[in-house]
Amino acid sequence: MALGDSFTEGLEDELGPDGRHLGWADRVAAALASAEGGLRYANLAVRGRLLDQVVDEQVPAALALAPDLVSFHAGPNDVLRPGRDVDAVVRRYADAVSALDGVGVQLLLFTVIERAGGTGRTAARLAARFARFNDGVRGAAARTGAVVVDVGAEPALQDRRLWHEDRLHLAPAGHARVAAAVLEALGVTDPALLGGEPGWWRAVLPPGRSPGRRADLVADVRWVRRYLTPWVVRRLRGVSSGDGLAAKHVELVELQPAPRDEGSAGA
Repeated sequence: MALGDSFTEGLEDELGPDGRHLGWADRVAAALASAEGGLRYANLAVRGRLLDQVVDEQVPAALALAPDLVSFHAGPNDVLRPGRDVDAVVRRYADAVSALDGVGVQLLLFTVIERAGGTGRTAARLAARFARFNDGVRGAAARTGAVVVDVGAEPALQDRRLWHEDRLHLAPAGHARVAAAVLEALGVTDPALLGGEPGWWRAVLPPGRSPGRRADLVADVRWVRRYLTPWVVRRLRGVSSGDGLAAKHVELVELQPAPRDEGSAGA
């Protein structure tokens, strides 16, 4: 059972058969179905959702389906908003995690990348806010025994090449790495399910050609025009990118193991 915002919905990953982005959660569910001989799975995440919306809308719907495992990722959209009290967000997050823990489900939590592109004062302020949020995630996990996928602590995942140009969402290669990280956190070790040998997702990408300061400036200006300005306009209008959008899998779907390669039959 996957709950949260665009990170868990899977924005900017490859498109699935239904025409919507796959995302790390769908990748993990497919792998677990193969590992366990089948799986029932729901993904209630919707882009743009704030912490209280996830708690009020998604948590009750998830618990009604009696899940064994719940991934919970919410709060970063709150932290992004100027003027929001990060400590208050962390407290609400901790309360939500404690409530989920109280019903006996296995919990999967995530830290976030604190800086994915950008070098100015705004990027530095956001990095500090996300660092405080990450401390809260780790603290909530320590108190409840939840499994933490600590992507925020992995240097490889800070590489801009693993992120979409909007600097908010993972690119397909990033989703693949997060999926492998989640599977390892859940105890999966089969390279065929992980997409490589255990730990491959931690490998730092080979150095690329430095774009130079001028190219970085051009990229920053393009990012402001294409992504930051529309985001600010939506905030001023009180509009969310997820308004009117339904979750991908509101009800449990039956996932079957992927067909085995005939050449490996009997191995």
